[in-house]
Amino acid sequence: MASKRLPGKVLLQLNGRSVLSHVIERCQAIRNADEVCCAISESSNSDLVAAEAERCGITVFRGSENDVLDRYYHAATWLKADVILRVTSDCPMLDPKIAEQVIDLRAKEKADFATNNQPPTWPHGLDCEAFSYAWLERAWKEAVKVSDREHVSPFIRRHPEVQFVNLTAPSSELTVHRWTLDYPEDLQFIRALFAVLPPAPPIPSMTDILLVLESHPEIMKINRMHRLPEALKR
Repeated sequence: MASKRLPGKVLLQLNGRSVLSHVIERCQAIRNADEVCCAISESSNSDLVAAEAERCGITVFRGSENDVLDRYYHAATWLKADVILRVTSDCPMLDPKIAEQVIDLRAKEKADFATNNQPPTWPHGLDCEAFSYAWLERAWKEAVKVSDREHVSPFIRRHPEVQFVNLTAPSSELTVHRWTLDYPEDLQFIRALFAVLPPAPPIPSMTDILLVLESHPEIMKINRMHRLPEALKR
């Protein structure tokens, strides 16, 4: 709710529903995730977010506004989680199948941490990361940098003892796509895209979205100025 570039972005309307409800729906479709929890700030500014998450029928945990690592740790402890999949609520096109692959990759490789954006190869907005409760607890105990506390996983990502794996996209060209919500132009882009997507169910996958954008190249131009610098060159 406190976003400076796009205030209240997770409750903005997208195809007649809140952005948050789209994210929650996609998280609920992740077949190898047992429970969906919305870890929300305890600030009164987030009361409406908590109410919307509860309306969507998921677990809500409220914690520190600025120490998000502390919020995540206590949410995971409360839920007795052994593995945590982290997604952000400003990505209404999260692909459940890709999230499932990240969870499976961590388990298959017996890794501590798995992600799909180190380095970025997928459309920006499909990012997620899975890590063990043990490493979340260690980060909570040992991380002291403000940036580590605010962004949850940097301490784990760079720790030399962490076994790290990354899910790579099938094509290096996918980074030209920006599907996250951070600027007014991103909202315009996503609304224009949803207006031409086939009605769900099923939930449109990354492949479905790519096919629609191929037919409507003008939509991609809407938020082009905010793409990753390397993607702007393409």
